[in-house]
Amino acid sequence: MAKTVERCSFCGREKKEAGILISARNAHICDSCIQQAYSIIQETLGAEKRSSFKEQKLLKPIEIKNHLDAFVIGQEEAKRVISVAVYNHYKRIAHAQKAKADDVEIEKSNIVIIGETGTGKTLLARTIARMLNVPFCIADATALTEAGYVGEDVESILARLYQVADYDVAATERGIVFIDEIDKIARKGDNPSITRDVSGEGVQQALLKMLEGSIVNVPPQGGRKHPEQKMIQINTQNILFMTGGAFNGIEKKIANRLQTSRIGYKIDKKHDHIDKENLLQYISPVDLKAYGLIPELVGRMPIVTFMHTLDHQALRRILTEPKNALVKQYIKLFEIDNVQLTFDPEALDFIVDKSIEFKLGARGLRSILESIMMDPMFELPSKGAGKKLHITVPFVEEKFRKTNLSHLKVA
Repeated sequence: MAKTVERCSFCGREKKEAGILISARNAHICDSCIQQAYSIIQETLGAEKRSSFKEQKLLKPIEIKNHLDAFVIGQEEAKRVISVAVYNHYKRIAHAQKAKADDVEIEKSNIVIIGETGTGKTLLARTIARMLNVPFCIADATALTEAGYVGEDVESILARLYQVADYDVAATERGIVFIDEIDKIARKGDNPSITRDVSGEGVQQALLKMLEGSIVNVPPQGGRKHPEQKMIQINTQNILFMTGGAFNGIEKKIANRLQTSRIGYKIDKKHDHIDKENLLQYISPVDLKAYGLIPELVGRMPIVTFMHTLDHQALRRILTEPKNALVKQYIKLFEIDNVQLTFDPEALDFIVDKSIEFKLGARGLRSILESIMMDPMFELPSKGAGKKLHITVPFVEEKFRKTNLSHLKVA
């Protein structure tokens, strides 16, 4: 009787030809078929992930702002401007898909948000992207350099968005990119320098075509471009670019334009109503140009808005009101360990006062809370369930004195 030869039930390869042949009761499979099956599964799962970005929600400006109100406290002007800009951008995309050849072509309008650190610039962009169900990524302009120099090329921004979109080109091409610290690539001055400013005006020039809308060759895995690396072509025509920066010192440019320091007998009365405590509200593209952004870049970001400096009332509301408020987060953290956490209103006022004192903004609230709650978070999980913790002013003051933050000097 002839000996039965074991073969792969899928490709027919004999056991001696296959590296590994796994046997079941009535079937066999080789290692090559296992790898091929695994690749098919990965591609199928990837397609399912990519489909999560296909159901895009187009909300009206009022609906967008109402959603932002649940996460971002204050900043009414910025939320209204951004709600309209985002709605018009995605309405434009929907119109372009149905437009006829002789229809008016609507150009996109990128956004620049100006405000101090901790005022919520990044939070606004991230909240909108999550609400619209579109890919979103944050890029840091300080890491960008001209092509050929140490650092990141501007194309790395799109590579990051492509990765967030699960390598789906169609989803990438309608995503949102937030370029933070855009003020750090401002032109350092008109005087020629011995050393080349590779992270300033050159980066602005490299960003122009991308912001306006063009087909960009992007390395799919990020990093520097190499001749042997396969490139992915991404059209940036429908990608919304939101940029943000603190623009420290731009108030002086605004004041010079408004001539707020004029003295004499014949002073123009139209300058009397200018609020010198909040000059950012008078920001215009002219001021961005004076700060060091090249005119071509300013022209590609026509929507300019600003973020108010957060006062005591706004910071106090940030602690407790948003859906993901810090106080709610800490209450949930302790609740997981069956510990009931409560706060005195005066204790929260103390935390807000310290954040204002050290000019830390909304980000400072978490730093201060984390340092104050460190001892309870270390001890209570081991003491068993059913405990109660009430945070009072004396408790907060005592814990704050022990932290490194208490040694900070006010600038």
